[in-house]
Amino acid sequence: MKILFIGDIVGSPGRNAIKVLLPELKKEFSLDFVIANAENAAGGSGITASVAQDLFSSGVDVLTSGDHIWKKREIFELINQEERILRPVNFPSGVPGRGASVFKTKEGLKVGVINVNGRVFMEALECPFRSVLSAREELAKETRVIIVDIHAEATSEKVALGWYLDGKASAVLGTHTHIQTADERILPEGTAYLTDAGMTGPCDSVIGRRVEDVLERFLTAVPVRFEVAEENIQLQGAVLDIDEATGRARSITRVQRKL
Repeated sequence: MKILFIGDIVGSPGRNAIKVLLPELKKEFSLDFVIANAENAAGGSGITASVAQDLFSSGVDVLTSGDHIWKKREIFELINQEERILRPVNFPSGVPGRGASVFKTKEGLKVGVINVNGRVFMEALECPFRSVLSAREELAKETRVIIVDIHAEATSEKVALGWYLDGKASAVLGTHTHIQTADERILPEGTAYLTDAGMTGPCDSVIGRRVEDVLERFLTAVPVRFEVAEENIQLQGAVLDIDEATGRARSITRVQRKL
């Protein structure tokens, strides 16, 4: 099974990259399933119904998120209606939406997806390690193919989760920092790992925002509105080849495509 995981989509430039480049990638890699982190897809922060539908229409099967999931008010209702949008699984019980679920490819193969937030240098939520393992045990009743999006700031926390889930998940892929790392590998027990899948959006920027806005904030310490940049649009992520019978990863290939 071939699965594409797309790094954080930033604003309309990122959505446009998906619309134009994803059909080509589907043909190139014979993709069966597409997962994308979309927590920055609506104006650079949050998800709306129209943005989600735009991404689904462009060929994305599941949207994961992170600490910006609640930025748009309409998400509170939308996330209960649209099962293909996940929020981090380690939010407290009773929070709208779900953090993990099983989905089907067009051929009927089952893919489990888990979304989780880290806690280091981020808002303190429930333990990501225990939360993911609990969710994984439920998904494993239906499928051996399980993909984890660890939305976290600290590389150490992402690496630790990769080792923790080695042999228990098909892949552990990091998001949030918007800078694609070059440490893709298959861990000893068959789990594909990448610290950060990167960003889908304007790369001539500071993690998706206009350089001049961010520099003003750093230089003056005065609050500045960060606008989404517009130059050098790329789609970044990773293609996974998973053995659906065992759930083990055969390969992981980083992807960078320029619009």
